[in-house]
Amino acid sequence: MKQCVICGKQGEKHHIVFKNQGGLDFPLNYIYLCSEHHRGKEGPHKNRKIDIKYKVNLQNKLINILKKDYYTMEEIMEILKINPRQAKMITKDFSRCREGYKRKDIIKRLMGRRFYHEFMLDKYYDESWNIFEDEMIELELKLK
Repeated sequence: MKQCVICGKQGEKHHIVFKNQGGLDFPLNYIYLCSEHHRGKEGPHKNRKIDIKYKVNLQNKLINILKKDYYTMEEIMEILKINPRQAKMITKDFSRCREGYKRKDIIKRLMGRRFYHEFMLDKYYDESWNIFEDEMIELELKLK
């Protein structure tokens, strides 16, 4: 059994982007947490700030491993360590460009069809701040 990434106790699989938020089964979307750090009051299911922090970290990992602007299905499978069925699930709603599938579309789909930002950790954060989400992620992708 895997260990909790926080305390080292026996852990259980936690989906960073929950399935009910559009999250998919792929290795980067998992971390292992003990029951206290998973479902306790300081766990991602009850603490919005912790949940967003895990999501921002996942998104940054994806931005760092997906460096090119376009990817083939085979490249997506290799980089994300997923099978053809999973890759088809990720790309089924995308229009494929001649060069392949767009980096931004792949990341957004893996994040449950939305992007996450550090400002979401602000205690005064309001969902209406997401108006310019696509423009912000374009800038973030270009900066990294």
